[in-house]
Amino acid sequence: EVRLVESGGGSVQAGGSLTLSCKASGITLDGSRMAWYRQAPGKKCELVSFIGGDGRPYSTDSVKGRFTVSKDNDKNTLYLRMDSLRPDDRAEYYCAGGWLQGYGGSWHPLGEVCGSIPPCDHWGQGTQVTVYS
Repeated sequence: EVRLVESGGGSVQAGGSLTLSCKASGITLDGSRMAWYRQAPGKKCELVSFIGGDGRPYSTDSVKGRFTVSKDNDKNTLYLRMDSLRPDDRAEYYCAGGWLQGYGGSWHPLGEVCGSIPPCDHWGQGTQVTVYS
């Protein structure tokens, strides 16, 4: 059974930093596609950052230069370092991994609600990030 368990969320002042962790079991991160998504209140699920099967990190324009995705294969853990946080970064953050077999779409979620939707096979339960001004 694959389990992804996020931690590190919390409440921080605008301009501050947080690092989210996603501990994986039942799946080997080395060589796996892994991603962070988020869902703000009243908004659709949104891609934040991902690491492809080649290990290269990518971030979307909304967080580029502020957020950094990385992983530690020895610890089988995915991270999201978030700097210069803004109030509009407030959301539930989800770790997701694997790739649905045969799915030919992009990394953007095929659905409005984060969790158990393409392109990823496995999703965590989420961790809340609140940014206050």
